[in-house]
Amino acid sequence: EDYVGHGIGKKMHEAPYVFNHRTGDPGRAVQPGLCVCIEPIVHATRDTSATVDDDGWTVRNARGADTCQWEHAVAVHSGGIWVLTALDGGTEELAPFGVVPVPIPTP
Repeated sequence: EDYVGHGIGKKMHEAPYVFNHRTGDPGRAVQPGLCVCIEPIVHATRDTSATVDDDGWTVRNARGADTCQWEHAVAVHSGGIWVLTALDGGTEELAPFGVVPVPIPTP
């Protein structure tokens, strides 16, 4: 629960924070101009306790279970959303959920 996604703009990590778990906070409204990094974490076990290696960066499941984390940056614009870190804007991976990404209009 200590690891979250985040807004990205003039700084690498800024508000709003995107939690990987349920909270009582409904969060900020999704509206054009919002750009967030979504960083899901998947554990092969229900035990999500973690340890941090001596390098201060590498995080491991405390029980040695397989765990992975990845990140996508998503921009919300007037026409919809576009996944900035996917070559196709997220089209293929979001299709099963009925989400159709829309390219960001050029000025």
